Order: sequence, then C-alpha cells, then structure tokens
Amino acid sequence: MNQDNDWWLARWRVMLLIRRVEEAIACMVETGEVRCPCHLYIGQEAIAAGACAALRREDSVWGGHRSHGHYLAKGGSLEGLFAEILGKTTGCSGGRGGSMHLFAPEEGVLGTVPIVAATVPLAAGAALAYKLRGEKRVALAFFGDGTLEEGHVHETFNLAALYQLPLVFLCENNLYASHLHWTERRLADNLHEAGAFHSIPGQRVDGNDVEAVFLAASDAVERAREGGGPSLLECRTFRWRGHVGASFDVDVGCQRRGELDEWLSKDPLPRCEAALAARGISGPDAETAIEQEIARALDAARRAPEPAADRVLEHICAH
Repeated sequence: MNQDNDWWLARWRVMLLIRRVEEAIACMVETGEVRCPCHLYIGQEAIAAGACAALRREDSVWGGHRSHGHYLAKGGSLEGLFAEILGKTTGCSGGRGGSMHLFAPEEGVLGTVPIVAATVPLAAGAALAYKLRGEKRVALAFFGDGTLEEGHVHETFNLAALYQLPLVFLCENNLYASHLHWTERRLADNLHEAGAFHSIPGQRVDGNDVEAVFLAASDAVERAREGGGPSLLECRTFRWRGHVGASFDVDVGCQRRGELDEWLSKDPLPRCEAALAARGISGPDAETAIEQEIARALDAARRAPEPAADRVLEHICAH
C-alpha cells in the first residue's frame, strides 16, 4: 500500500498537533495551572496517528490514563480537551473527569478510564453490540504493556476470539508499567504473542513509524470488519516524560534506565518529515497554524465557566 501526499501531510499534522498540545499541557502542569494528574503521550504520537487513520468515524476507540493522543487523533475537540483538564463546564466530560476521562461520542471516543485495563472489556462489549446489530463497525482498544498482566484482559481475549468480535487490541509497549521495566515483570519479551493461546494473531510493529502502524492497523481493522475476528498489535515505543507529570525520564520519583537518549533519536515526527522530504513534499507551515489553533482553544477553555457548586452531586449514585 502506497500512501499519497495528502495522507502523509495529514499524519504529520496530527502528530504535530498531539506533540504541541502535550507540551502546552506539560507547561500548565509545571506552573500549577493544571491540578489534575496528567499522563503525557509525548514520544508515542505515531501510534495514535497511524491507528486512527485506519478507522472510520463510526468506529470506536477505547483508552486509558494516557489517552490525549487517541482523543485528538480520532477527532476530539481541542477546546473540549483543554477545558476538561482545566475543570471547566465546556470540557468534553463537563469538567468532571479531568485528563483521564475523555469522551467524544460523535467521533467514536466512547471513554477513557484510568483504572488499568478497564476499557478493554468495554471495547469487547461495543464490538459484540456491533456484531449483534449487523453493523460494519470496529472497536479498537488502546492499552499499555502493563495491561497484559491483568486477568480480565485474557478473559476478554477468550470471549472476543470465541465470538469472533470485530475488535482490535492495540498494546502501546513503552517498556515501563509505571516505573517498572518489563524485565522486572516478565521472563520473555513476547507481548505480541499474548493472544496466541486464544487463537488471536499477534504482530509486533515499530510504534514510532506512523506508516508501519497504519498498515498493520489497517489489516487488523479490515479483518475484524469482514468477520475475521480480533487481532493483537504490539507497537513498540517509549514515552519521553515520566509515568505522570511533566518531568523527563523520571517515573514517580524513580530514574529510569537511561534509554531516553536512544529513543529521542527515534522521534516519530522527524521520521515522518524525512518521509515527506523523500517524496518531494513541501508542506504548509503547519507549526504556525497549529500553534494558533492551540492558542485559540486554550484561551476559550480558560474563559469558560467553572462548574456550579450545586451540581456537585450530579451523576453520583447513592445507596
């Protein structure tokens, strides 16, 4: 499959948007303007940009605590994201959820949840609904490498395979679950084989290569859409910032193993820009346009009203 110039420009813009938005959020975390926990996606942009390009608008994505990139790549409102992180009423979840509870049903973002692996069975539920209704829709679950150590994920694998659900499992393996390297948690480097026991095919992909992610995701999505059942993709990448917060290469106060320099050289943005240059594409000044878009959205979010105090008990279930 050979992508055209418009495809490359669009993927570059999506990755650049995610990077600049994340940098803006990092600055607000550091100044104290943002007070909710923020898990940043910087360094992993090619996965969201590539995978979401393989989906239709009516397809759904399901994320976790590090999902700003998924939300933006699927078309979520930029102002809605900023307002949610700032706790404003115009936020995508009404200012009640913060960074880790993102919602844009009109774009197929049906929920992100901070509990590890919580949305994996929800994605299976959506896929089951699509199949029962005879809809040509696909659900895609984004999750980290630590998720594969949760029992209900393997139960979901089994159910999805048994009923041949239109579902793609996408593991963003950034080598660390919070501050623990995979070698401290696993004997073998074989996450792409995690579905084999359940007869789910798996593939390892360079998660910093947006075209490689797109091609693998496209095959998995097409297989699911045509009744072939679920697939598992392991996209190998690295997050530049700590598990939570804006600090580089530090996880909850623990220094990582010094891999950051190696992974900085694998930055997905310059790799995409090199692909553009190799095709003789002279793109528009996307950086300026994106910075202006971010500035407008952030200004609107900052001016938005705070939630009224008398609404604090809405959506609360009392027994």
